[in-house]
Amino acid sequence: MPALTDPLTLRGVTLPNRVAISPMCQYSSEDGFATDWHLVHLGARAVGGAGLVMTEATAVEARGRISPEDLGLWKDAHVEPLSRIARFVAAQGAVPGIQLAHAGRKGSTPRPWDKRGLQVLTPDDGGWQPVAPSALPFYPDAPPPHALSETEIADVVAAFAAAARRAVAAGFRLVELHAAHGYLAHEFLSPLSNHRTDRYGGPFDNRVRFALEAARAIRAALPDDVPLVTRVSATDWVDGGWDLEQTVELARRLRAEGVDAIDCSSGGTVPHARVPVGPGYQVPFAAAVRRRAEIATAAVGMLTEPAQADGIIARGEADFVMLARASLRDADWPLHAFTALGHPEARRVPEQYTRAW
Repeated sequence: MPALTDPLTLRGVTLPNRVAISPMCQYSSEDGFATDWHLVHLGARAVGGAGLVMTEATAVEARGRISPEDLGLWKDAHVEPLSRIARFVAAQGAVPGIQLAHAGRKGSTPRPWDKRGLQVLTPDDGGWQPVAPSALPFYPDAPPPHALSETEIADVVAAFAAAARRAVAAGFRLVELHAAHGYLAHEFLSPLSNHRTDRYGGPFDNRVRFALEAARAIRAALPDDVPLVTRVSATDWVDGGWDLEQTVELARRLRAEGVDAIDCSSGGTVPHARVPVGPGYQVPFAAAVRRRAEIATAAVGMLTEPAQADGIIARGEADFVMLARASLRDADWPLHAFTALGHPEARRVPEQYTRAW
């Protein structure tokens, strides 16, 4: 039997297989609200057989969005449209998951197809002033973000906890803390973006403080049976930046805070990083964190072929795989993969579609 079809239990939640849909921004919200697009997009991937379906990065504050068109969960009114998605995904046999995020200094940017020649949107363009650990912009010629005070940091941590409670109310059964790709939590982690001299900057113990506080606050807001995952960038791909050794130690500390798995991505802190992109290029990070931190991991990044994904699980390099662009090209990727791996009985096909399979 292919390893990719094995169930996986994290706390009180069992994924029916090891295929997860990675968080992918859709740039289709207004004021943070989920729309019919999100329901159809995420619902189609649940129908397509994935074991876990994740929302895009969902902002815990309005200023924590990447673009003005991103999802949000900073107010109670956001719960109802998200609950439609969670209910539908669960009805198809998949686990509905949500990624809670804060874009930090990479917020207030135009959606990819609406650049208008701008890297950052000003308030006059419909944007806002981003916030960050330090007043260092992502783009060298962009306006500096506002450096958060310690009081403001505590407010952001509280916003993560409040969003986690709303996520549970909406029916999500797995929550992920976004601490990767150069967004706020990662900005605290990396010495490239964190030049603070207080207890949130400088030595490793200080730079990891925000991520640990956010994880602790989210864990306290979740029922004990709801798993908490953290997405990290295992390396900045820049000398003097965040790296794998620091990631492993952070993973150990996150595990002690009640985090159940580490979703291992990379990069995003600075625009000039040289990333050696290729098939499975981030899998060694998931394998190293899994082995050395003794915690479940997810592998992500250019995972496109069924045998490739199955081998990652079979060899113990990760506990599940996260599909992104491959799932955009083929919403039924898991159904096709299980067939290609010679295990069609693992397919979870809705009755409405059985005559096609």
